[in-house]
Amino acid sequence: MARLANYFVVVGYDLDNRVEGEGQGRILQRFPEKDWEDSPFPQGIELFCQPSGWQLVPERQAASFFVAVLTDINSERHYCACFTFWEGLDSPQLKKVDAGDADEADEEPAVVQHSKLFAPKSLVVVSRLDYTEAFRNCLGLIYTVHVDGLSTPLETVIGNLLTCVIPVAGGSQIDESPVCSLDKVPQSPACDWLLACLQPGPEEREDSLRTITLGAGDRQVIQTPINDALPVSGSSVAQLFRQLGIVNVLYLFCAALTEHKILFLSSSYQRLTDACRGLLAIMFPLKYSFTYVPILPGKLLEVLSTPTPFIIGVNSFFRSETQELLDVIIADLDGGTVTIPECVHISLLPEPLLQQTQTALSMVLDPELEFSDQAFPPQSMNPSALKIQDKEIRAVFLWLFARLFQGYRWCLHIIRIHPEPVIRFHKAAFLGQRSLTEDDFLMKVLDGMAFAGFVSERGPPYRATDLFDDLVANQVERIRQEEACPHKVMNHVKELAEQLFKNENPYPAVAMHKVQRPSETSQSTDQSRTPFPVLDDVAVQLFIDHAVAKLKSSPPVVKAELKSMVPSGPPLGDIVDRNGNVMANSARRLEVVRNCITYIFDNKMLEAKKLMPAVLRALKGRTARVCLTQELNQHVLQNRAVLDDQQFDYIVRMMNCTLQDCSHMDEHGIAATLLPLVTAFCRKLGAGITQFAYSCVQEHMVWTTMQFWEAMFYSDVQNHIKALYMETDDGNQDQQDGSGNRREISALELAAEQNRLWPTLSKEMQTERVQKEESTVFSQAIHYANRMSYLLLPLDTSKNRLLRSSGLGDVESVSNSYVTNSIAGSMAESYDTESGFEDAESSDVANSVVRFINRFVDKVCNESGVTNEHLKALHTMIPDIVQMHIETLDAVHRESKRLPPIQKPKLLRPTLLPGEELVMDGMRVHLIPDGRDEATGQMGGPPLLPAEGAIFLTTYRLIFKGTPSDALVGEQIVTRSFPIASLTKEKRISVTLTMDQFVQEGLQLRSCTFQLMKIAFDEEVASDLAESFRKHLHKLRFPQHVQGTFAFTVGQTGKLVLEPKTKDKNQSLKTLSKNLVKNAKRTISRQYVGRKKEVPATWENRSNFQSELDEDEISVSEEVDQSALTLSSTIRSSDRQTMSNVVERACCRDYQRLGLGTLSNSLTRSKNEPFRISTANRMYTVCRSYPGLLIIPQNIPDSTIHRICRCYRQNRFPVVCWRHSRTKAVLLRSAGLHAKGVVSFFKSPNAPTAVPSQADSTSLEQEKYLQAIISSMPSYSESTGRNTLSGFTSTHMNTSESSDKLRQPKIGDLMKQVLGNKEDVPGTFSRGALGQKAKVISLSQPKVSGKARNSPRGKWGSIRGSGRLSAYNPDIGTRLAGKESPQPNGGPNDPLFLRQQKAYLYIIGDKAQLKGGKQDSFQQWEVIPIEVCDVRQVKNSFKKLMKACVPSSQTTEPNMSFLRLLEDSEWMTLLHRVLQVSVLVVELLDTGSSVMVSLEDGWDVTTQVVSLVQLLSDPYYRTFDGFRLLVEKEWLSFGHRFSHRGAQTLGSQSSGFTPVFLQFLDCVHQIHLQFPMEFEFSQYYLKFLAYHYMSNRFRTFLLDSDYDRIELGVLYEEKSDRRNPQVCKSVWDYIDRLNKKAPVFYNYMYSPEDEEVLRPYTFISNLKVWDFYLEETLSDGPPYDWELRSRQESLAEETAEKADTGAPKSQRHIVWPCYDNLSKVMPDAITKLLQDLQNLEAELGQTSEKWKDTWDKIKTTQRTETKLESKPSFSSSLLMSSNLSHQRRSQGVCLQDSRVGSSIKLGLDCEASATSTPVAGRPSTSTLYSQFQSTESENRSFEGILYKRGALLKPWKPRWFVLDKTKHELRYYDSRQDKDCKGVIELSDVESVTVGTPTMGAPKNVEEKAFFDLKTSKRMYNLCAQESSNAQLWMDSIQSSLSDA
Repeated sequence: MARLANYFVVVGYDLDNRVEGEGQGRILQRFPEKDWEDSPFPQGIELFCQPSGWQLVPERQAASFFVAVLTDINSERHYCACFTFWEGLDSPQLKKVDAGDADEADEEPAVVQHSKLFAPKSLVVVSRLDYTEAFRNCLGLIYTVHVDGLSTPLETVIGNLLTCVIPVAGGSQIDESPVCSLDKVPQSPACDWLLACLQPGPEEREDSLRTITLGAGDRQVIQTPINDALPVSGSSVAQLFRQLGIVNVLYLFCAALTEHKILFLSSSYQRLTDACRGLLAIMFPLKYSFTYVPILPGKLLEVLSTPTPFIIGVNSFFRSETQELLDVIIADLDGGTVTIPECVHISLLPEPLLQQTQTALSMVLDPELEFSDQAFPPQSMNPSALKIQDKEIRAVFLWLFARLFQGYRWCLHIIRIHPEPVIRFHKAAFLGQRSLTEDDFLMKVLDGMAFAGFVSERGPPYRATDLFDDLVANQVERIRQEEACPHKVMNHVKELAEQLFKNENPYPAVAMHKVQRPSETSQSTDQSRTPFPVLDDVAVQLFIDHAVAKLKSSPPVVKAELKSMVPSGPPLGDIVDRNGNVMANSARRLEVVRNCITYIFDNKMLEAKKLMPAVLRALKGRTARVCLTQELNQHVLQNRAVLDDQQFDYIVRMMNCTLQDCSHMDEHGIAATLLPLVTAFCRKLGAGITQFAYSCVQEHMVWTTMQFWEAMFYSDVQNHIKALYMETDDGNQDQQDGSGNRREISALELAAEQNRLWPTLSKEMQTERVQKEESTVFSQAIHYANRMSYLLLPLDTSKNRLLRSSGLGDVESVSNSYVTNSIAGSMAESYDTESGFEDAESSDVANSVVRFINRFVDKVCNESGVTNEHLKALHTMIPDIVQMHIETLDAVHRESKRLPPIQKPKLLRPTLLPGEELVMDGMRVHLIPDGRDEATGQMGGPPLLPAEGAIFLTTYRLIFKGTPSDALVGEQIVTRSFPIASLTKEKRISVTLTMDQFVQEGLQLRSCTFQLMKIAFDEEVASDLAESFRKHLHKLRFPQHVQGTFAFTVGQTGKLVLEPKTKDKNQSLKTLSKNLVKNAKRTISRQYVGRKKEVPATWENRSNFQSELDEDEISVSEEVDQSALTLSSTIRSSDRQTMSNVVERACCRDYQRLGLGTLSNSLTRSKNEPFRISTANRMYTVCRSYPGLLIIPQNIPDSTIHRICRCYRQNRFPVVCWRHSRTKAVLLRSAGLHAKGVVSFFKSPNAPTAVPSQADSTSLEQEKYLQAIISSMPSYSESTGRNTLSGFTSTHMNTSESSDKLRQPKIGDLMKQVLGNKEDVPGTFSRGALGQKAKVISLSQPKVSGKARNSPRGKWGSIRGSGRLSAYNPDIGTRLAGKESPQPNGGPNDPLFLRQQKAYLYIIGDKAQLKGGKQDSFQQWEVIPIEVCDVRQVKNSFKKLMKACVPSSQTTEPNMSFLRLLEDSEWMTLLHRVLQVSVLVVELLDTGSSVMVSLEDGWDVTTQVVSLVQLLSDPYYRTFDGFRLLVEKEWLSFGHRFSHRGAQTLGSQSSGFTPVFLQFLDCVHQIHLQFPMEFEFSQYYLKFLAYHYMSNRFRTFLLDSDYDRIELGVLYEEKSDRRNPQVCKSVWDYIDRLNKKAPVFYNYMYSPEDEEVLRPYTFISNLKVWDFYLEETLSDGPPYDWELRSRQESLAEETAEKADTGAPKSQRHIVWPCYDNLSKVMPDAITKLLQDLQNLEAELGQTSEKWKDTWDKIKTTQRTETKLESKPSFSSSLLMSSNLSHQRRSQGVCLQDSRVGSSIKLGLDCEASATSTPVAGRPSTSTLYSQFQSTESENRSFEGILYKRGALLKPWKPRWFVLDKTKHELRYYDSRQDKDCKGVIELSDVESVTVGTPTMGAPKNVEEKAFFDLKTSKRMYNLCAQESSNAQLWMDSIQSSLSDA
């Protein structure tokens, strides 16, 4: 029973007390005046009566009513029902108000006047019960009694109100009648009716129904709820939804549950209270436990800034003051909006719950929605009445909570049953089993205060139950089945709503409200009323005292609580992860886990090892992890399972994998099941020493989480307490459930039973049980202190893990390397040594562990009621436990160190070169497969990678050596290495290996020798060691100076010395070097004196101020005349002997061979020699990057050179480097012109006759220089006038006149391709005046590859610059292309124009450099502008090529295929460009014109082109000696910047690797492929050079010029240094030595033609990817260091001899791709024969002959044999390449005869004249035949004479045509007798045969029908028979051959 009202208060306006002009309220009277003991009077009521402030108003306002809620210090809510009305103030009171002071003089009653102001007065009922309507009625009645002046005294009414007692909830046995009933109140003075009222009346027995009366003729029924645990909401919930809408209320609901601040705004106070009440009602069964103020007075608004969550209501009047609240959610009830600030994130309900809840709510609130689209909607679809709707909404939320919390009781741990149940909720288990660990909303709810209250309230197993308990226990299954069907959900909701409504309105029919209201007149009339009177407090107090006395005398009301056992509901099934696909936990995977564990325990280790990777993959699924723990449990006998080392290792590895893959929450579940196992599995280390699994699984965060240990502890305590009571009641152990199955009693059920019996037990029994429980908890605490010390103390206690992980909570700092005993207990390495506790003593470890365990023990023991004595005992015990365990661990650690580690492969030592030394010893690593498939076994063959081994860093190389990780591959050794100097990129990677789940870190190292090493450091390699490795690698890759490279440091063990101090043997050489450098510096400084003083004249910044000098007019007057300094005068006599070295070095031998002059300084030198060797640059003063001796025209003095060189970049002026032996045309090289030089050079029309007005002296000098070159050509000096091609009849050309004439037009084709071909080229030139377009002899359009596909221009750019007339003579293009220049007037062409003119000197220049000048048509040189490929382009292209050939990871994307990446790299396009220009230059030289290559700085593309031209034109350069000379002359002496382009030092690191020389070697390789018989050296020779060009093993390719080499004193030492014969300093010497020993570099097919000029095809389709980029030998690394090969072979032989000889030796040898070196394992026939010959000679004891001598002998004998034979047999001619000339020609390897049309067409579709090289490398049909037949006479189906029109501008000629149906071809010869076929037309290429028309130059007197055209896929052939019938016959025959095919 409870009082309906605790206090009645009258609050009025305080006229005496105003603060800062604001009115105050004060309590005028309160009853009772003494506080009730059980309910103290709440403070501050006056504030809440007028929340907006106490104010006087000029007009009377309507009475108002609202309920405010106050919360006291004990969190009890007091409901303050405020009834406020307005009273007029009389004059004296008004004066008081006006004066503001208290004037109490006039105390007489004032005359009633019409007052101006009204003051508020409030009647307040304070109650602990929330009966809004009852309070409204009662207060209304009191007001009515006062206003209407009813006879009932107010004291009676108030007394009755304060003494009214009602039941708190339904079910009270005795219902008291009202203290004073209507019948008992006599109309008499107070004392009499007071006594009468106290007589008891007839009793009413009604459940949950209370009729009350206040004695003023009123009567009202109060219905108390049946169950007061359920909130009473009236219709407030429905109102809230109507005001805000579904989504907004759901936001507020989630915000309240997740503890956000919520503020309601409304202008109505009652609505604020209702909204707050409604929000609390839908939160049931959770109770809101934070600040709850439905109506907040304006004076207390600062409460809104509180940091804690709240639900508060504020009048809209204060809206502006709520604007700056940043973290408060504001719900405006009047406007229907909810405003959520940006900084607030509300976690919403998890899907699909949110969606289902919204649907259910919408069906309740708006049932019409569902049928709104139906044609015949149901008739009555109105929503339920507001009160019913209110309950339906609440039912939806009840249903929602039942789903959210289903199964919660299974996660309650009961730790104590007696004397009071102590219960803990296991959150991790709940979320884990629901697989909602990631759900933000549920996590926050479970962590919240409301849920903590829920657990403490609903946790006890024996208590009264309510609707929610029933729902969550018994209807879960129904909810689960119905959740998908909204209608079934609605039915359920309606059932729940009915129960809620019945609880709130047990008797809905009873509604006996009889309460008087004020009469209309009293309300409306504004006449003066009497103020509310002062009540007689004695009378009221009498009522209260009597009531209290009566209650005391009546028997106490005992409401028997119906306690029962709370049902738990169905247990939580394992719900599959939301994202868990079926695959993750398929039965097959579980079977794999079970099998593996069985194999381990059956000791079938090989089987287990095979399954291990699959098991580790399977363990990523939760089911597999649970399965593992179950399986392991079965192998534990009596808490112990002793394993051997390997079993132990596998079990530990699986445990680690299981723990590491667990999610944050699930980890607790899995770790909990593993916890008993880690202390069970162990292995014996020695006598009495056992190592347990826990020492190897400590590296997981879960062990340092306090919550985990608590949950584990409580779970174990629960089991033990359960066992404790199970023993006492053995009989009740099992219960039978409905189906008759026996099931185990849960701990909660047991506790409920014990709680029920508790009152029946005797005191002794009770005490005994309490003690037993307490000691159970205590013993568990000791057990857990032990367990925790096991898992927290590291094996090596010198390393403190706890301290490092900063209070056991810092997830980031815990490393992921899960270390098993593979490292035999050396856990030390895996701990992070950066903790700052490396030197910590073990006591630190002990202390931190003790502290952690103490914290744990304090918490759990306090919660579970352990006595203080026991707690103290625990605290003293823990340090001893820890210390004891540390001692045990020390012994285990010691023993485990002695254990042989689990078999890791032995580290293999690499073979080193002589002079190569280890910088860092082997570090154990794993070599990970990269993007190449070969080694991984995907292309067939075994998976060699990944491999396990070690990486070694030496002074020269980076070497990996190891064995494949796959145990089934066999005992293969995998080696991958590359020179450190070739490293191009290094980046860190993180690698996951299948076997060892985590490897700390890895590196990816890419080398420009096309190697890629992806290595992952093994767990035993400390991270600082790996870092040190990186630093050493970087230091070796980029030394400070070139002298730090391996080529210089080889064999030196000491530190790197910059200046060698030892005395040099060849002192004179040293002196020469010093003199040269000194003089050079002196001259240079003199040269620049007086000019730009601020620039220091040093060589280092020479290039920097070169550009500044370009802008100056460079004066020549200060120059010293260099011609005075002759060679003999500048070099002292002591040094002259060394000049021979200079001469040799400067390639004078080559100059002399070419007839370019000798080095004689006498005046008797023959003046008729056109060129001479100049010594102008002997001191490197003219050009530092040129050689000391240069070839210049005879009549140019040295002084001119100094002036000319200024015009060219880097001072690299034109010098002769080669001369054609037949045409005597010369090849010159230079850098591009400076911009100024170009313009001045071309601006004036420098005709021979013109006066050079305003011309620069340098331009004239330059012109003279070029003129001198031209005049040195014999063709120029012999001809008298301008030379045309028709009159090109020099004596030295008579021999080949006819062939030369036929060769002319080819240059036109070439030129067109180089400059870019388009049929309107002449039209572009002849803009304006030349109106008509010249007729172009058709050549099909080039198919440009790569990115230029859309561009109409060729790769080298077209003659048409950018639409403007370009910077050179418009006629050049037409002349070179061999076309007519049309007349301006369009008339017939003059015969003169048909004579093709040819320039004497062509200058190949950079298009970008040649803008803005014009050239006179009478000059004798012409400029061919081409677009040069920039070095940046080469660099980028090479990077892409490397990624294409050696991808870093495998990819299946079509865009990332090898061919696509190769195309994107544009490498082949760059090769095509270089070759194209080279072939053009070859053609020009071959026709007698000289060529000057003048591109970029003259040391990249220029060098490539010049070298290739010489290689193609001169067979000498295709020999060993010649190629060496070519490279030394063009690349080394002429200053290609090897060091800079190769990024060999720290200084050039930023410039990056630019492989210009590699590109040249690739071009040579392409030519070698097309002409295999023309080269003395093999492809291997080119690869060898390519490798060592990048390796820095030799000094040959270091430094940027001869000057640099002299400065370092290394130019001539290669030959003179014989101190260390093992170490070769020059790659050439090394090749010579090797070549003498074995034929590795020799090309057996070498059979050169005399004076053969090679003209290779340069289409991209004809180029092949060099296998140097693709091949790899994993058996012993790159095959280019021969000492390594010989050493490895000798080692292999030794091991083979030691091996068991008894075993049968197989003759078979398996050759694996990418593993074996094919040339070594399977040598070609000739090498094999030579080797066998040597071996036989050695066996016979003869001195073995050198291989070259043997080979030469065989060749000579073979030749003589062939001469003797009348007809060469195929077999004999195959071996002897000397006789292969016919076969080679027919195989299309090269194009011997050039008379048939154009033999080479770069970039164009070539005509198939002669036997063209098949594009795809497939021999044509003709080739297949001609190999076996020497004559073609047998296959002539039809033959005869036909006229054929030649290629561009060639006449028609009669040819003997043969149609061969067998070979399916049409051949033609010069005559019938001719055996040498001039060309072949493949019939397979013929597209059509059509009647033709005669064209210009056709045979005369032939009828028109005799012409016909043969169109092939490549070109059009114009043919003509002698008569029309003959032509028809030919056409029919060809047609029939085509149809036969």
